[in-house]
Amino acid sequence: MRQRKAKNMEERMAALSHYLIEKPETYKGNWTSAFDQEGPLYLELGCGKGQFLIGRAQSSKDANLIGIEGQDSVLLRALEKVDAAQIVNLRFVHMFVRDIRDLFEEGELAGIYLNFSDPWPKARHAKRRLTYGEYLTRYKQILAKDGFIAVKTDNDGLFDFTIEEAQRMGLEVKEMTRDLHGSKYEARDVTTEYEDKFRAAGKKINYVLL
Repeated sequence: MRQRKAKNMEERMAALSHYLIEKPETYKGNWTSAFDQEGPLYLELGCGKGQFLIGRAQSSKDANLIGIEGQDSVLLRALEKVDAAQIVNLRFVHMFVRDIRDLFEEGELAGIYLNFSDPWPKARHAKRRLTYGEYLTRYKQILAKDGFIAVKTDNDGLFDFTIEEAQRMGLEVKEMTRDLHGSKYEARDVTTEYEDKFRAAGKKINYVLL
């Protein structure tokens, strides 16, 4: 869904540019230099308005986190939230990613989060889904040996597709539930904006860790 352009967007984005990574490909293999501390590096692809990343950054202060978001008006909301909360271990990249391996070296990430990604429901668009098998393989290439891919979605079709693709690519399903908030995994969950909305409507959340 196209987002309405925010008022004075350019000026507001410029004022928060210290949270933005320009030319992210130049940090490949050296992302620690983008932060004020060393620590494990985590990525959220399609970070939206930032609620999840902010919560994760606050609960994991020894870690560094990166959010990638292509929609500028959505990213602006995330930047303003991070600035208000004075989060120091979080950076953002403004782009739509073609090949994640252009930005990260093999083994550079400790974890990747895919939260409520676009399900692309039409069969002919399957290769656009962020959990398409070839993408999962690319993610694994840039993850550390014990790194993980965590997926949350309200869309049952996308969840089934994700499990099938993981199995097709030979990936281990480490954790899985079709009712995250009725499971043992809820205690460590950090919610997203969409997640809160779906829960309030009584919808169950699917979760898998690869």
